[in-house]
Amino acid sequence: MLKKQLFILLLSSSLVACATSDSGTQMADYDALPQGSDCIFEGTIRDYRVLDEENLVVTASARRKYHIELVHRAFGLRSSWHIGFSSPTSRICPAFSEVIVDDNLGGLESIRIKSIRALTPEEHEELLVRFGKAEPDIEQTPVEEAVDTAEVEELD
Repeated sequence: MLKKQLFILLLSSSLVACATSDSGTQMADYDALPQGSDCIFEGTIRDYRVLDEENLVVTASARRKYHIELVHRAFGLRSSWHIGFSSPTSRICPAFSEVIVDDNLGGLESIRIKSIRALTPEEHEELLVRFGKAEPDIEQTPVEEAVDTAEVEELD
């Protein structure tokens, strides 16, 4: 009887140990992403525009635009003919996805993505203006019209 109980105890503890062990694969934890972080499906990326060495705007399907900020500067980003994305899944998300930049010297530089934010058309235009990629829309100030006023007479 004691042997049977010991066998069951060993069997159940080994099953618990196997169930809690790491399988060696790294899966992305989307719940751990900062609030307000957006992700882009890799297959929907259509175009990109470099703002500076740390910022770019990516256009995905349905003309959705995303501001991507990198963890550090990518010195070859402005002069690179193309870039790539690396992710353990098919989703490009901050914290565990990377931008691959051709440094024009035969090497590739991999830079982690700090943040991704979906842009409205107004936010996209403001971002382009802020980085000097577009001219601001200058609103014409209305011309002040001369208004006839009543004369004021001082009383002594």
